[in-house]
Amino acid sequence: MDKITLRTAVGKHAHVQPLRDGRVTSDRIAFDWVDIEPLPKAFRQMVRGDDLDLSEMAIVTHLMAHHFGKPIIGLAIPLWWRLPHANLVCAAGGPIKHPKDLECCKVGVRAYGQTSGVWVRGILQHSYGVDLERITWGTMEDSHLAEYVDPDICRRYPPKPPLRDLMLDGEFAAIMGERVVDPSAVRTVIPDAETAAQDWIRQSGITPINHCVTLRSELATAHDWLAAELMSLFSHAREIAVAEDGAEAPPAYGLEHCRASLQCAFDYSYQQLITPRRYEASELFLPL
Repeated sequence: MDKITLRTAVGKHAHVQPLRDGRVTSDRIAFDWVDIEPLPKAFRQMVRGDDLDLSEMAIVTHLMAHHFGKPIIGLAIPLWWRLPHANLVCAAGGPIKHPKDLECCKVGVRAYGQTSGVWVRGILQHSYGVDLERITWGTMEDSHLAEYVDPDICRRYPPKPPLRDLMLDGEFAAIMGERVVDPSAVRTVIPDAETAAQDWIRQSGITPINHCVTLRSELATAHDWLAAELMSLFSHAREIAVAEDGAEAPPAYGLEHCRASLQCAFDYSYQQLITPRRYEASELFLPL
């Protein structure tokens, strides 16, 4: 059997490295690795074009792509996750003392449909009683899908100056969604945020997943073995990375392991006006 070559864009994660460096191989799949920086550009390419076959994808971008009928299907392989509580920051000397203080203020986020922002807003609403519709959400760019329109509670800003500068100048009471939060001159809006996040994870049983894997639907349909083979390859790479390389273990792979996290993010997305109806995780991800 000739190998299928998949044009693949995923981040350089430690738990994927054994697949990228050839320690994990397949008799049926060859990977044409495409490195795209910054990584979110790969999401845009996957949902707007056809030059990628397999891609890392923010789960809320995947949700919006499904809503707009894009020909992709998800594999529940968590590639990136984070603690949302620590991602919401305000100026160190600013007036915000409690998450409720954000009501009637402006909060900045790169894009309203950014997965990190969805997690943060969900935590604000459900753990701290914040009325999200009493906040003006300042955005800098679209949410990868050309068809998507921000809700009326958003205001679009030009790309410069950046979010952090606008916050420190007093335009935003807080910002969120920075991939790496620079701790200088800022503090978390949620007190003792890392402890609060770990407590939330322990109580809810949910690890907030940000990125999974997407595959072109026509490939999954044409090759009924392909999705299972990919799941096996990524799982094997994960095992080697943890056992031999000392990589941090990502959340467990597979829809049943990831369902609660995915469903929580999709429920939050519906509540935050990103999708007009509630989607089930099983509508978007293959049952592997």
